[in-house]
Amino acid sequence: MPLAISLPTSSPPPHLFPRRRPHANLRTRRISASSAQENHQTGVIIIGAGLAGLAAATRLTSAQIPFQLLEASDGVGGRVRTDVVDGFFLDRGFQIFITAYPEAKKLLDYESLDLQRFYAGAKVFHGGEFHTVADPLRHLLDSVASLTNPIGSVFDKGLIALTRARVLVRSDEEILTSVEEVTTIELLRKIGFSDEILDRFFRPFFGGIFFDRDLETTSKLFDFVFRCLALGENTLPAMGIGEIPNQLAGKLPVDSILLNTRVASVEYQNGSGSPLVRLQDGGVLNAELGVILAVEQPQVDKLLNGIREPVSIKPARSTVCIYFAAEPDQIPVQDPVLFLNGTNSGIINNMFFPTNVARTYAPPGKALVSVSLIGLFEDRSDEELAAEVIRELSGWFGESSVMSWRHLRTYRIGFAQPNQCPPTDLVKDPRVGAGLYLCGDYMTSATFDGALVSGRRAVEALLQEKGLV
Repeated sequence: MPLAISLPTSSPPPHLFPRRRPHANLRTRRISASSAQENHQTGVIIIGAGLAGLAAATRLTSAQIPFQLLEASDGVGGRVRTDVVDGFFLDRGFQIFITAYPEAKKLLDYESLDLQRFYAGAKVFHGGEFHTVADPLRHLLDSVASLTNPIGSVFDKGLIALTRARVLVRSDEEILTSVEEVTTIELLRKIGFSDEILDRFFRPFFGGIFFDRDLETTSKLFDFVFRCLALGENTLPAMGIGEIPNQLAGKLPVDSILLNTRVASVEYQNGSGSPLVRLQDGGVLNAELGVILAVEQPQVDKLLNGIREPVSIKPARSTVCIYFAAEPDQIPVQDPVLFLNGTNSGIINNMFFPTNVARTYAPPGKALVSVSLIGLFEDRSDEELAAEVIRELSGWFGESSVMSWRHLRTYRIGFAQPNQCPPTDLVKDPRVGAGLYLCGDYMTSATFDGALVSGRRAVEALLQEKGLV
């Protein structure tokens, strides 16, 4: 298996991790209509402080170009954020950070993130019991023991090794720029995988990564993620996934990020070669060099109304993430492992116990449960969904463990990822018009790394257009 990670033998005691609230060191301010007009011009305006916007700001900082980063919400990160609820760290949706992401390795300080590792593999619930799928390079004995389990044939497991070898001999650029692509499910069937391993492992595992259990996502994205999984480790920052954007933001100039600052439109006026930004509260900002839009794909057409025709986009990938609080003795396993639904029934796709991975995700003496569904389930209330999940997991772990879990929060994420089913262009040109650029994971690959790459590319396009390189 290419799922990364060598594991510590046990979780560190809670006192080794002093708890602090995420975002504690983030220095930002809010801009008002009056201050916007006083602050009428800067070098570059970036709209959106998700990973793409933060990566663009990082590149501008390295080039010593002044900028203002505008964010409509009360914090940085976009979809990559962590909330604190009753002392628990709740990531906004199921997210795992893969250490082999090439752009992330250039930008992030992994040691400061205090990355906590998952088991290199998964446990698949099928036939009323759990079966292990393990990376043979990291867990040889577990892998050998799993050869005859019903998750797939011995031949299937051999094909996984061959698939790993196939992606490792190609570079990331070769994979993402390839003109040959099919859906992931078509690729896996072409390789020769059986329906058993497709339904019991690939659909819940990669379906949980792509939020696409039908595996209609492009084979280029599958190959890229498979390669990263083979080379890296699956982790969580000890203080939550939101520490990744927080770290990027913490390295930017003081007061360069303006929170709670909603943009109404981007416009060209008076024949200007550079667009201006009109804020929802009436303020106007001008950028000497250009504007970078780092917002989610559906927002781009709204902001560029009048500048270009709306672009047709595929329906976004959606997910629901449900969190429960538990007592430590109510957690039936202690392994930092991902659990997959291999039954092809029920509403759960995957789940895990974050406190088995990072003890810091819960207050001392408490445990955290995270459950992921694919889709929005708009026909059911949060309470109904939580109750259905509890009933389903009771069949996995037993009622005595599960029935006493307390529902903490449900996240319904309508735009969890852009839809990247074929045909795709994962190296889109960031330039929209004079002094106007786009970035976001929809411009590249729908991954953490893709968002970071897109921010850098947008700035590099700006620098080239302005003759600054």
